[in-house]
Amino acid sequence: MVLKVTDKLPHRVDAQATLTLPFELRQKSRLRAVLDNGSEVGLMLPRGEVLRGGDCLRAENGLVIQLKAAEEAVTSVTSSDTLLLQKACYHLGNRHVPLQITDKGICYLQDYVLDQMVKSLGLSVTHEMAPFEPESGAYHSHTNSNNHSHQHHHHEQ
Repeated sequence: MVLKVTDKLPHRVDAQATLTLPFELRQKSRLRAVLDNGSEVGLMLPRGEVLRGGDCLRAENGLVIQLKAAEEAVTSVTSSDTLLLQKACYHLGNRHVPLQITDKGICYLQDYVLDQMVKSLGLSVTHEMAPFEPESGAYHSHTNSNNHSHQHHHHEQ
């Protein structure tokens, strides 16, 4: 029998289990998944909210599960030229590309075509594996501070 997860808790609490998911799956409210300990769960959450790394969920049996953002293949773009970064944000946003924006630059899921566009603006890209936490957008609640506190493993490509 699959354990049903029905509630997102309003704040972080001590968890008894963890669930690691990529961004694509953290956007879904109905999902069958496997906890990091191997137990199967079914997410039956209210629609319309993206799950973030650190969010806590509660299963119908009371089990508290902390969500972890999986490491994914991302492109990082940094520059001391803020105008160039703003132009990249404009062009990526115009294509509805989810963006993680930090005080150091921007990050998006790796895509060769997008990388070429960003390079054509005069910026360089770095590919890495890192958790991806894009902005929630203007029409969603602003519950995430998007702190960029994880460590990166930079690999120039």
